[in-house]
Parts: sequence; structure tokens; C-alpha cells
Amino acid sequence: MNQDVETYLTEGCGRCPLMSTPECKVHTWHEELVQLRALLLECDLEEEVKWGVPCYTFQSKNILMLSAFKKYCTVSFFKGALLPDPMGILVKPGANTQASRQLRFTKGQDIAALADAIQAYVKEAIEVEKSGRSVEFKSTAEFEVPEEFQTRLDDDPALRDAFEALTPGRQRSYLLHFSQPKQSKTRTSRVEKCIPRIFEGKGFHDR
Repeated sequence: MNQDVETYLTEGCGRCPLMSTPECKVHTWHEELVQLRALLLECDLEEEVKWGVPCYTFQSKNILMLSAFKKYCTVSFFKGALLPDPMGILVKPGANTQASRQLRFTKGQDIAALADAIQAYVKEAIEVEKSGRSVEFKSTAEFEVPEEFQTRLDDDPALRDAFEALTPGRQRSYLLHFSQPKQSKTRTSRVEKCIPRIFEGKGFHDR
């Protein structure tokens, strides 16, 4: 067992969604995480910490992560979109999430009741990795360009060149960010605030 995971289970890392408030020192999902960890360690996975949370790999390939959030704890599958879900218990983390899927828990009783199913999903995830299958992500061209941003691109060739010079992932993050608001003025505001970062070659999530 990994000592860094032990620390995560009891104290948290201070960098991940585990902390519900800046003052929080210990999360509220210790018992549930211990239950889930015990199940995962029976599935022939290697345990380490990546991105500040417990990550489980198979032959150095990422399979899933164990995480604590404010309202629930999760088993998050990197290629969850490829998993069969006969019980209908996999959750899409966000509306625009393409690959990952989660099993969410708030009670130790639910984990105990679904223990066999959890391990079955994990074993299926390992088989997906063994098969070499990968999630087919939408291309940047398939993402809608908000009218407010398209107008700025049309009016400013330098901005268009700067945006096209970004990596596809950075382009998609901006398009998703610009498209979320329902009101045009909010979309316009987001576009204007991000233009300097686009010229700097930075993505929306870059520091």
C-alpha cells in the first residue's frame, strides 16, 4: 500500500476537490474511501498518487482514480465511456465530459451492497485497457463557435491566427467556456476577458 494514499485518506492533499473549504483539514469520507480502496486493491492494480489523488494503474496505464468531493466520493474511470453499464450506475461528471465516468457514493452501506459490481466494473476497465481501445474525442471542428467569438475572429485576423495556433485542447477549452452562458452579454464578456490569454498562447486552464 502507498503511504501517500494513506495520507490522502486521513488528511487530504490540500490541492484537490477533497477540501470542501480552505479551513478543512480532514475530509468526511474516510470510512467510505477505505472501503473502496480495499476493493480496488483486490483487483491487481498498482496504487500511486497522481494529480494529488489516489490513482490505480495496470501495466503503467491509468485505469481509475479514487477521489473525495464535498457531496460524495468517487471511483472515476479514465475510459468510462467505453464501459458497459448494465446497472446504470455510471455517472457522466459534466455535460461536456467525453471519456471519464464515475461511480458515486455517500454511504458505506451502498459500497458494501455494490462491492461485487464495483469490482466487476474495474475488471471491465482493465479489459478495455488490454484491448487497446480508446475514446474517440470530438474534433475541434465539431465544437460550436459562439457567434460573439466568431465575430471577433472575423474582425481581427491577428486574433484568429493566435487562436488557430493554440493546441486543439486549448481551443476546445475556450469554446466550451464561451458557449456556457445563456446570455449574449455574458458570452461577450468572457470572450473579451480571454483574448489577452489567447494572444499569449495560453489555454483557459493554464496558469
